[in-house]
Amino acid sequence: MQSAMIAAAVKQLDEYYSGGATRPLAWRKQQLQQLAKLIEESEHAILRALHEDLGKAEQESWLSEVGYLQTDITHTLKHLSKWTAPRKVSTPLVAQPGSSYLQPEPVGTVLIIGAWNYPFQLLLAPLVAAIAAGNCAVLKPSELAPATSTLLARLLPSYLDNKAFLVVEGAVEETTELLKQPFGHILYTGGEAVGKIVMRAAAEHLTPVTLELGGKSPCIVSQDCDLETTAARIVWSKWMNAGQTCVAPDYIITEESFRPALVEALKRKIDAFYGTDPAQSQDYGRIINARHFQRLQDYLQGQSVVAGGQCDPQTRFMAPTIVLNPSTDSPLMQEEIFGPILPIITTAHIEEAISFVNQRPKPLALYLYTRDPALEQRVLTQTSAGSVCINDGMMFMANPDLPFGGVGHSGMGRYHGQWGFDTFSHLKAVMKRSTWFDINWRYPPFSASKLKKLKWVS
Repeated sequence: MQSAMIAAAVKQLDEYYSGGATRPLAWRKQQLQQLAKLIEESEHAILRALHEDLGKAEQESWLSEVGYLQTDITHTLKHLSKWTAPRKVSTPLVAQPGSSYLQPEPVGTVLIIGAWNYPFQLLLAPLVAAIAAGNCAVLKPSELAPATSTLLARLLPSYLDNKAFLVVEGAVEETTELLKQPFGHILYTGGEAVGKIVMRAAAEHLTPVTLELGGKSPCIVSQDCDLETTAARIVWSKWMNAGQTCVAPDYIITEESFRPALVEALKRKIDAFYGTDPAQSQDYGRIINARHFQRLQDYLQGQSVVAGGQCDPQTRFMAPTIVLNPSTDSPLMQEEIFGPILPIITTAHIEEAISFVNQRPKPLALYLYTRDPALEQRVLTQTSAGSVCINDGMMFMANPDLPFGGVGHSGMGRYHGQWGFDTFSHLKAVMKRSTWFDINWRYPPFSASKLKKLKWVS
C-alpha cells in the first residue's frame, strides 16, 4: 500500500471512530463474536498457514494460537459489560455531597504491529482488547510469516466492520509509513531495536506505546526440584515452536553437582517428546527463515554441545540443543536466543543465580523450579521480571486474569484480559457534585476560621 493510501485509510478510520459507531457495547460484542466465528470457521486454514510458515504441529498451533484466542474472546465477552461500566471510587469529605468514578472510554484508532513467531495470536490478541475497548484498529501482520499474513488480510475484512479495521501487509516501508500517522495507542511485539524505532516515532505524536520485547528469560533449577516433572516442563516450554517464543526459558542456571542429572533428564524428555531423530518428528517446528537459521548456527561456533546440534539448512531444521557453560561474553549469552538452543550455566550454590540474573537486563519472564519456600521468596523479592512462573514454564500465559508485559529492556505496558481493555482505554476521572448544599469555606474572603474548618475536613 502506497504512503498516500495509508494516510488516507487511517484518516477514514479516524472519521469513522469520531462518528461514534465503535462505542456502543452491542457493536463491540458483535465484532468479538464475528472474530470468534472467523476462528471457528477458518480453523483448518489457520493451522495450515502456521504449518507453512513455521512447521507448527496442529496441536501446538491450536494450544498456543487458535485455542488461546478462543479462550481470550470468551473471557472478554463474559466480563465486558463489567469492564465498560463506571468504576466507583471514594469521595473525600471536603467534596461531599458528591460522587466520584472512573469512566472507561476508547482512545481512538490504534496500531497493532504483530510478530512472526506467533503470527496469528500476537496480532489478534491485542485486537480483542482494542475491540473490547471500543477502538478502530490498523493491523500490521509480520511479513516474515507470509502465509498467515495473507490469510489474515483475506479473512478479517470478510468478518469484521471494514470501516473500523484495516490490515496493512508489507515490510519496512509500510511499517515506517504507518508510524508516521497519529494513533491513539501503538502496541508492538518484537525485538528491542525495532521497539526503539517505534517509540521514537510515537514520540512525534506523543502517542502512548505498549512494547512487548522479550529478552533473556532465566530458568533457575534447584537440586531439590521434582526432576522428572521439571525436565518435562522445561523441554515443553523451551522447544515449543522450535524455541521461537519470547517467554521461552533462554538459559538454565543450576548447581554444578546437579548438572549431570539435569542434562540426562532433559535428554530423556527430548527423546520422549520428539524421538531420537527430531528431524522426523511431526511435532517439532522449523526456523522461520534462512537468516535466523544462520544466526542460530553462528551461536554454536566454539560451544560445548552436550545434546543435539544437528542442523539442515535446506529444511531450516535445528535439533533441540543443549550447550554447557558458554562464555557470558559470547553472543549466545548476550543476545536473546529465540531458537532451539538451551545453555546451562552452573554455579557452586543456587543462591548465586540471583546475582547472575540481577547483573543482566530485566527479563520478560523468570522461571524457578524448587520445593524450597525460602528460596522461592528470595528469588521473588530479590529479582525483577515481567512475569514469574514457579515450577512450570509459560503457564502464566493461560491465565487471562494475569497481565502480560515486560519491565525495563523487556518492554513496557501490559495486556490480556482486563489489562488489555485498560491498555486501550482512557480511564476518565469524573466527579459529580450536588448543588443542594454548598459550604462557603473555600470561597473568598478567606479567614482563619474558614482555614481551620478546611483543615478539619481535609
